[in-house]
Amino acid sequence: MKLTRRKLIKKSGQIAGALALSLKGFNFFDWSADAQEADIEKAPTLCNTCGSQCGAWAYVKNGRIWKVEGHEDHAWSMGKLCARSHGGLRWVYDPDRIKQPLKRVGEGEFEPISWDQALNEISEKLEHIINEYGPQAVGYGHYPRSTGTFYGNRFMYALGVSTVCTHLTSCSAARNTGFLYSMGGVPQADISKSKYVLMIGRNHGGGIKTGYMKKVSEAIAGDTKIVCVDPRQNDIAKLADKWVPIMPGTDLAMVLAISNEIIQNGWYDEKFVNEHAVGFEEYAENIKEYTPEWAEDISDVPADTIREMAKDLGENRPHALVHPSWGGAFGALYANSDETARAVSCLNGLIGNINQEGGLIFYNSPELGSLDESQHPVPEEPQTRRADGVGVIDEYPLAGNYGLPHYLMEKAKAGTFRSMFIRHHNPVRNFPDYEHMAEGFKSLDLSVVFEINMTETAMLADYILPECSFMEREEMINGIPGPRPSISMRTKVIPKVYEQTRSFDEIIVGLAERLGIGQYFNFTLDDLNRALLKPYDITLEEFKEIGSMTVEVEKPTSLDQFEFNTRSRQFEFYSELYEHVGQPGVVGWQEPEIGVELKEDEFKLITGKEGFHSHTATANIDILAQITKDYDTNRLWMNKATADKKGIKDGDRVKVISPLKTQEARIKVTQRVHPGTVFMPSGYGNKTPYYEKSNEIDAINTNDLVPYRVAEISGHAMRQEVLVKIEKV
Repeated sequence: MKLTRRKLIKKSGQIAGALALSLKGFNFFDWSADAQEADIEKAPTLCNTCGSQCGAWAYVKNGRIWKVEGHEDHAWSMGKLCARSHGGLRWVYDPDRIKQPLKRVGEGEFEPISWDQALNEISEKLEHIINEYGPQAVGYGHYPRSTGTFYGNRFMYALGVSTVCTHLTSCSAARNTGFLYSMGGVPQADISKSKYVLMIGRNHGGGIKTGYMKKVSEAIAGDTKIVCVDPRQNDIAKLADKWVPIMPGTDLAMVLAISNEIIQNGWYDEKFVNEHAVGFEEYAENIKEYTPEWAEDISDVPADTIREMAKDLGENRPHALVHPSWGGAFGALYANSDETARAVSCLNGLIGNINQEGGLIFYNSPELGSLDESQHPVPEEPQTRRADGVGVIDEYPLAGNYGLPHYLMEKAKAGTFRSMFIRHHNPVRNFPDYEHMAEGFKSLDLSVVFEINMTETAMLADYILPECSFMEREEMINGIPGPRPSISMRTKVIPKVYEQTRSFDEIIVGLAERLGIGQYFNFTLDDLNRALLKPYDITLEEFKEIGSMTVEVEKPTSLDQFEFNTRSRQFEFYSELYEHVGQPGVVGWQEPEIGVELKEDEFKLITGKEGFHSHTATANIDILAQITKDYDTNRLWMNKATADKKGIKDGDRVKVISPLKTQEARIKVTQRVHPGTVFMPSGYGNKTPYYEKSNEIDAINTNDLVPYRVAEISGHAMRQEVLVKIEKV
């Protein structure tokens, strides 16, 4: 019998005194009375519903997680949590969780096996693959966080495996590359102290870190002028001073024109350019042809708006910034996203805002200790050629060490890549072209997935090794830089719900011992955390009681003493490395793969996050899926003027036709999206039958419509490089 609280209150008055609700001797009313009086335990931990891992306080009542609140001393949560954090508690008690090791015995069929059998068979098969094909035939993919990085990388390096991948090739790879080869890394935006903020494709209300959102709120409440450039009016654009709709994939043209306008009017920071930069003359000469009128023809952003943005950035420098964004126009979306990122980085360099209040700041990371290498040997990072072509001159020499999982699936189908281990990552579903990813993963001789849920990637694995949930395990301490730097750790809040689950560090140690590399793991997780805490006057036991704490960190280096992490140790408007590998040394215009012009009935398909879902991981959580249903968010946005011309009304069902596939969706008619654009929220369209709540949601996943491609510079996945046609059903 299922009773909601509201129904229970109504029913209890009718049956109290007349009927005791009991199931096999269990008296609900006695339990309910006891529960009201139960003690509440409070423990610190980290959320795990998205990759931010915000600090949290978990409340335990009668041995079960009752609720969570934000941890006030964590740099990212700053005392607040988003809807995903509360919804993610459902994972802990999900009856469909993977409860014991599973071995695939057929298409979508698994049999439960013991841990000994699983670890023995995996070790034997992995050893055979390395002996037969070499360590370059093996890879590891994960969502990069402390424990997964430390234990996973250490394990792979000990085996001689150099191919380690993350999800960033589908997220921020292009941004990282463009910023790395111009200013040496990606700084944080000092939004709340800025006078003028230009956000290009950044939506703090969708991709939430609550601490960042707090800074945006402070900026909005203060004197900061915020301008959002986005093909749709996103959550922050609704609150900003101005929303500037733009043709998708053309942000580069707008940024080049803004930069040229700043130079031509002398609004740039001459002192910064002369004392801290190289290649300015080549850069200025190369972009002088990019006028506001030229950019307007390409981007649909009015020339006067471009001039206004240039003037506001120039006049408010250095207390102004163009946000480094994340997965927006220069994340991993278009063939020109790398160049867009480099252009944005150079635009920030023009206004000299590096390590300036209200600009872009390279905060120092909190100090952490390390294990004594004389007692705990460290495997050397292998120098073998990576299977995904990262750093390889004739493949992807400028791609970062985040790796290229989608390219690896091409290698798997060709038979040159043989085995992959995956943790907290669902590449089969979250990269474009599901069939390409699935075929590649099924082609592997050995695939192992560490998971708690039956994801699309897990469904295709040879072995699934179940981790305990994020409330049932401890992980290693990590440090977070920022205006309020902190160190934090995930602590174990409750005992295991399912006894046959294990923590990742425990699983890796078991594999390492069987493969003869146990000497690299001759310590416990507590040993590791004690070593990390050495710089601080606190014991591990004391730290587990607080979970997160702010720490003293050296202030960001003033610009006069700052040294950029580039080849020249200066800001690079011109990149020698780019030219060395056959790319233009100075940024310039480059079209997206799908071009700029639209033919009749063509639309550019874009996607983006909602603040209550995380990738495709959360649509099966009932209370988060209910938000989708209550607010009817699982629809394809279309501009009202366009919809009127096509005779499409709000709620109509349409066919979305791409070169790859045709799918159906319901339409949301709105004025909040560019006329040449249709927008679909991400996170829907799961393909695993185990996600019953998700499968109740009628929605498409854009990854089913976007072809497999690899960008030329950073190798990113170009997740929005597709044109679609829309037909009313």
